[in-house]
Amino acid sequence: MDGYFNSRLHHQLRETVRDFAESEVRPRIPEMEASRTVHHELSRLIAAQGWIGATIAHEYGGMGAGHLAKTIIIEELARVSGAMGAMVQASQLGTAKIVHFGSDDQRKTWLPAIAAGECLPTIAVTEPDSGGHVLGMTASAVRDGDDYILNGSKVFVGNSHVGDLHGVVVRTGPGSKGLTAFLVESDRPGFRTGPQKPAMGLHGFSFGELIFENCRVPAANRLGDEGDGLAVAYSSSVLYGRANLTAVSLGIHQALLDETTRFASERIRYGKPLAELPTVKLKLGQMQSRLMTSRLAAYHAVHLLDQGMSCDAELMNAKLVNVESAIDSGRNAMEIHSAAGLYTDRPVERYLRDAHHIFAPAGTSDIQLLRLAEYALGQDKGSWSERLSEVVRTPPLEPVHA
Repeated sequence: MDGYFNSRLHHQLRETVRDFAESEVRPRIPEMEASRTVHHELSRLIAAQGWIGATIAHEYGGMGAGHLAKTIIIEELARVSGAMGAMVQASQLGTAKIVHFGSDDQRKTWLPAIAAGECLPTIAVTEPDSGGHVLGMTASAVRDGDDYILNGSKVFVGNSHVGDLHGVVVRTGPGSKGLTAFLVESDRPGFRTGPQKPAMGLHGFSFGELIFENCRVPAANRLGDEGDGLAVAYSSSVLYGRANLTAVSLGIHQALLDETTRFASERIRYGKPLAELPTVKLKLGQMQSRLMTSRLAAYHAVHLLDQGMSCDAELMNAKLVNVESAIDSGRNAMEIHSAAGLYTDRPVERYLRDAHHIFAPAGTSDIQLLRLAEYALGQDKGSWSERLSEVVRTPPLEPVHA
């Protein structure tokens, strides 16, 4: 893929992020695994590198580097820590709503702060009783003069406990035209986070509950018009969520292969390295093949997105292929490690736990398959990538400094 998708400056960006991940993230993994709670310090340190602003235009202080660059950043962080890859992807997902739907004042206010790492944004759509059924949400906003009053809760919100600015989609009326999005600052009265619950994986990342109890928000914090909330939710998921989660899966997948080939090359059985056994070689070959196919699907999709071309189906497929392949390779890795993979002194069990966290967000594999079937049948409902293409035609990368 060198020379086709990746330029010299993409390589430079990859090296910069990889060096940072090895020197700053890897030493903190034992602490994150032990605490199983959000790592505020590391989240802020990563944000300070400016990588949250990968798709923010230069005029707002961002990198203006595009979706392929964003993918590389997330991938390289996730290769060391799925949690920190998830932290960056969630913040960039939160950025999308302002880039695409924010007013001039909202962009001027928030995008420079996000690009500088001074503000971590989120997007909050899912609710306890409706799950992925967006139209089933019941959290509400009621107009009161120049304000709206928000009530209800959101769950599985990426960066819930470290976020500064929450993009919240709530109900302002009935039906699909009755959803509206708002920007809610984390220090606003009437807003709080629920207790952070320990999870299976992604330790160091928070994806918890946001609670609104008569939370008064100025009308100036509304994203777009009343009724635009469904578009905010869907477009952010399609264009950023699927691409970003694909990148996390890709990084975890690479880590699984790296660790397993190292283990199989060093472990001696029957007088020679484990990797020389035909059954082990076959599993390593499967992992390598899956990874190559997954990376091609991922880079192809975001390359099209950077060109402003229709690529909704490619983004769905990239998420499907990457998530399923990473989980399958995780099983191969555990089979090769056998009992040795069950102990936490080796990272392979962490990679497998983290990989499962990427399955549900932005649509499970079954959802991706259903949407791809609609595409094949000509029943798809239009292209978000085309509708919002005016802000994704990406200029060449500028030099990246460590």
